[in-house]
Amino acid sequence: MLASVGIYLAFMILVKLFGSRVLVSMTASDAVIIIMFGAVAGRVIVGNPPTLASGVIGLTVLMILEAAFGTVRRYVAWSKFIDRSPVLLVYNGRMIAENQTYSHVTDSDIYSAVRKAGYGRLADVQVMILEPAGHLSVIGMDKQLNAKVFKGVRGAEKYILTDSGPDHRKRPPHKDS
Repeated sequence: MLASVGIYLAFMILVKLFGSRVLVSMTASDAVIIIMFGAVAGRVIVGNPPTLASGVIGLTVLMILEAAFGTVRRYVAWSKFIDRSPVLLVYNGRMIAENQTYSHVTDSDIYSAVRKAGYGRLADVQVMILEPAGHLSVIGMDKQLNAKVFKGVRGAEKYILTDSGPDHRKRPPHKDS
């Protein structure tokens, strides 16, 4: 049981340190790494040799921990400790390099999300955000922005929350598209 708690906390810390990027896109090598993580965690949790009882206990402890952390996430102060904030990656058709570096998101990841959202150019994207769950939200240039929606988004205070008027086009001084 102690091993289950330890491995769960280790995974939570690693995801916090390395960010939601690990959830953005799943390549073949990412899938292999995740399977290997599961194998390592499984061996730690159930021990050697594994038994049905140790497996059931390990899974039960993991489910209890997940439920407990889910409850803790409801409280804002704890949520900030456990989860990463959403991160602004693109604003008005331009990538924000410092936020890409912080989030470990590549240009390729961004271009893929642009295509997936149905756009043919980065210039058509008003806002792209890496969400805490790891997916990329894309808002096109044709949409209105409400500053309230972007409170708590890393980088929004520098771009979105400082702009005025319904048709703002402040350009970030970062990577061009």
